[in-house]
Amino acid sequence: MRTRLPSLPSYGTGWSANRRVATVAIVVTLLIAVAAVVAWLTGSEDGRQDRTAAPPSHSPTILPAAPTATVGPGSVPAPPQISEPVAYARAAAEMLWSYDTRTTSRDQQLVGMRAWMTTDGTYADWTSASGQVPGPVLWSRMADQDQHATGSVVDGHYPTAFKDALADDPSAITKAYVYVVTVNGKQEISWKGGGSGAEERAVTLAVQCRPGHDCALAAIAPGVIQ
Repeated sequence: MRTRLPSLPSYGTGWSANRRVATVAIVVTLLIAVAAVVAWLTGSEDGRQDRTAAPPSHSPTILPAAPTATVGPGSVPAPPQISEPVAYARAAAEMLWSYDTRTTSRDQQLVGMRAWMTTDGTYADWTSASGQVPGPVLWSRMADQDQHATGSVVDGHYPTAFKDALADDPSAITKAYVYVVTVNGKQEISWKGGGSGAEERAVTLAVQCRPGHDCALAAIAPGVIQ
């Protein structure tokens, strides 16, 4: 039997408290009409005071170390040089939905994914990205079945709530240049013995695209926002 990679929404751990609080400081008024997004991008003033570990917006934190500095990215593609949020999110989704346990170890998968993340530690939520990768035992079982997958994108767009929030306060985006993008597509999975299958996929990403710089992945939302 095959051991299939869990879908992104079910395997993610959500945004960390520090990253969520940092985002609050940037877009505290965004998406207040949507409950799921409120929990994701906004919070109360009391919550910000309680989470004393959260860094101020002007003092970026240092991201945790990658699994092993000497481990290469395996089959994970290098991040593209794209400065448009939706285009970058589409490429990032394809990367997240693609893997090859025949040629890539779990550590290599993590290292390859890490290269797509923003180096701005104030907004980078590595936990939400690394949480998409199965644990060592499950990855090993997948490798025993030569399991591999390829992602393809059908659509990428800004969620309606995000567009409405930007229309209400266009200047908010200039504080962090973090864009919310939802991507829909498909994941084709194959495994030993000629087995194969395909499933629809959807993910909402936070992408940072500062003027004059290539985009980078900031975080993966715990749920899909259409």
